[in-house]
Amino acid sequence: MKSYFKRYRRKAASEYLKDRWGIERAPSTLAKYACLGGGPRFESAGRVPLYPEPELDEWAQSILSPLRRSTSDHGEDG
Repeated sequence: MKSYFKRYRRKAASEYLKDRWGIERAPSTLAKYACLGGGPRFESAGRVPLYPEPELDEWAQSILSPLRRSTSDHGEDG
């Protein structure tokens, strides 16, 4: 049995990523990721893709760099 999480359709997922994380990805880009890979994981309800909120958060965190002090700084990890 699946856990209850808020799930978003593509347009709402795009808005969530922008509002919560400052990451701008158009719904069409999320659709491309769904075909080619590299985007957040999703479920399907028939033909409708649904993005669970924790998956959007995990994906957003995975693409953000570590904090930097300058553009030449490679971040906390080196």
